[in-house]
Amino acid sequence: MGEKFLLKGEANPENVIQGRYYRFTVLTERLIRMEYSANGTFEDQSTQVVTRRDFPAVTFLATEEKGILEISTNYFHLYYKKGPFTPQNLSIDLKFDYASYHDQWTFGDEITTLKGTARTLDKVNGTTKLSEGLMAKNGYSLLDDSASFLIDENYNFKKREDNGQDFYFFAYGRDYLASLKDFFYLSGSPPLLPRFALGNWWSRYWQYSSKEYQELIERFAVEKIPFSVAVIDMDWHLTTIPDRFGSGWTGYTWNLELFPQPKEFLSWLHQEGLKTTLNVHPADGIRAYEEPYLRVAKRLGLNSADEEPAPFDLTDSLFREAYFEDVHHQLEATGVDFWWIDWQQGVNSRILGLDPMWLLNHYHYLDNQKNHSEGLILSRFIGPGSQRYPIGFSGDTVISWESLDFQPYFTATAANIGYTWWSHDIGGHYHGVHDEELTLRWMQLGTFSPINRLHSSDNPFNSKEPWRFNDMIFNSMRYFLQLRHRLVPYLYTINYLTHTEGLPLVMPMYYLNSMDELAYEVPNQFYFGTELFVAPITTKSDSDLKLSQVVVWFPAGKWYDFFTGVRYQGGTMLKVFRSQTDYPVFAKAGGIVPMNQDGSKNGEDVPTNLEVHIFPGSDNEFTLYEEIENACLETTFKLDWKQQQLTISLRGELEILPKNRQITCLFRNVELDSSQKLASSIEVDVKNKTAIVEWTNFAIDTTKVIDFSGVREVQRQQIAEEVFSKLDQANISYSLKREIYQHFITFQESLPLIGMMNNLTNRMLADCLFEMIYTMES
Repeated sequence: MGEKFLLKGEANPENVIQGRYYRFTVLTERLIRMEYSANGTFEDQSTQVVTRRDFPAVTFLATEEKGILEISTNYFHLYYKKGPFTPQNLSIDLKFDYASYHDQWTFGDEITTLKGTARTLDKVNGTTKLSEGLMAKNGYSLLDDSASFLIDENYNFKKREDNGQDFYFFAYGRDYLASLKDFFYLSGSPPLLPRFALGNWWSRYWQYSSKEYQELIERFAVEKIPFSVAVIDMDWHLTTIPDRFGSGWTGYTWNLELFPQPKEFLSWLHQEGLKTTLNVHPADGIRAYEEPYLRVAKRLGLNSADEEPAPFDLTDSLFREAYFEDVHHQLEATGVDFWWIDWQQGVNSRILGLDPMWLLNHYHYLDNQKNHSEGLILSRFIGPGSQRYPIGFSGDTVISWESLDFQPYFTATAANIGYTWWSHDIGGHYHGVHDEELTLRWMQLGTFSPINRLHSSDNPFNSKEPWRFNDMIFNSMRYFLQLRHRLVPYLYTINYLTHTEGLPLVMPMYYLNSMDELAYEVPNQFYFGTELFVAPITTKSDSDLKLSQVVVWFPAGKWYDFFTGVRYQGGTMLKVFRSQTDYPVFAKAGGIVPMNQDGSKNGEDVPTNLEVHIFPGSDNEFTLYEEIENACLETTFKLDWKQQQLTISLRGELEILPKNRQITCLFRNVELDSSQKLASSIEVDVKNKTAIVEWTNFAIDTTKVIDFSGVREVQRQQIAEEVFSKLDQANISYSLKREIYQHFITFQESLPLIGMMNNLTNRMLADCLFEMIYTMES
């Protein structure tokens, strides 16, 4: 069983400064709670947004002179003159200099942040307005918790008795990760996702029968296209119902014409390595035609003879009991693993001010935890605190390049309000036109998204099976879907770091480069865990060059193309060009990325064959985290690049290590070093510039030290082959191709090449050649 998030609303009394009608709580040196109550009552219970305030004691100075209270830490200085909070009596000076004019906040001032996220992308074609977040370039932000409902000791919601002011002021400067980590302590950390959630999800709004669905999964297996989650949209239940009951959008009764044996069908999916979620639209409650109706009617005392319905009302504890015990638990007994809660019916519940999405997310997630080691739902964002109830469903996305272009920014920026696990309709849901390149680019983005859930509407011409596309697109789709499953060891480790350290899988570039203004100018570019960053391609390729371009900002240091190993010197903006089947993903110097060697199978078990990609140029350490039924194993890879050694050590529950584990270490972008003797255990693939070290039957009681003497980082990167490949596919004259290629194989220095490039009239071609010249000199 999973553990509920902690409710520890009462603060450390050492952190509290209180008067008759006001109370300030210094939660950290950079975070202060500010309360005013006209009747002098203050709230110590947890709320929807804030679940715990039990921070350790903080060093601060509080003084009062001439009726003005001052509270000072190393990061802020607060001034307060008694009375309800107004611009005239409450202000805070910040002890850092990020503002244009002066670093002072006065109550009521508008605060401009780097934005947060939105409830849904339903019907959005391109961009939409985002909420405010916690991160701001001027270093401070405000969280208003005044209207939140309380969460009592039984994890139920109740209304506040006092209508006072309740604010949290964040003064973290540009230490964005510290701000996020403390917000997670305050509001609840994102739970650890189950491993299967990190694989591929198949989702389609389509009236499948169980036979058709089984044939589909079998075809995926034949094509070696892996999935770990089967999403069954709303047609699993009856949708054509007698008119007297209204719409068939809500339903809890299996459609036995389509699924004659539901339990056997779901059992078969489990045997094939897939977990299952069913779509549910709960707004219409439980009506008399439903299979569970008589159980519900008995519990609620309804007049079943008159077909008295059970209206949806999660504020009613008795209805909640019937909703879960008599309806959902009975369906879960057939094999449903978790629920896709598709609420679209507004923001009003039976209690004024309490959004039904809060009720659905909260109670469904807690209920799912009862029978699973990790809870899981698929639902919508509902404001700060939503990170406690993953995973987010961003809504029915319009199929367009504009929608694709918005999603990387939308996903990364959500971290600014603590929302780290978005699941988008990869490929888009509806509208749009048939565009194979768009679908492929979206699927490539899905591979490097928090959740990769392919989805489409009930239009027979709109679906994402890779074999529906031309051979080149099909093979690339399969490659990236397999890559997603190969990446699960890395993804699960970052999942663990999100839960324990507050480090999002997807985060804006400014999180780790907050003082570099260029980091704020690449909103679509994002870090993907600790070792990689991604620069998504969201525009159509050039018809002449057959290439797409994206402007990439490389932070200081050295970076390596994750797929080719080619080195890029950082500290620059550069136009990068890729074919349709290639994608701009870069590993840091010393980057260590553990992967599953085989990504072709359904399900996501701890892999027997582990493949570790290691990039040169710097020392680094990466700890792989693996877990089976709450037993945890940590495998640490420590790279000493100068000493040419890699140490592998184990800690934790060794019994979960797969028998006969094989570890293959791939040292990327390296060549033979003629000045040293090659270590006997190393095999060097000169063509692919990779050194390979392989162990079978990895012993669990030893620490392994790999000596990779005899190889070194590639000194000068050769680009002639890459130039030929790009010219070969371009729709330009043969004579121009030969002239350009002759320059590259004749000259070994960049200046003559740049001179040739500057004389080209095709500027995109010139920029493409410049990228290759740049890598030659990197």
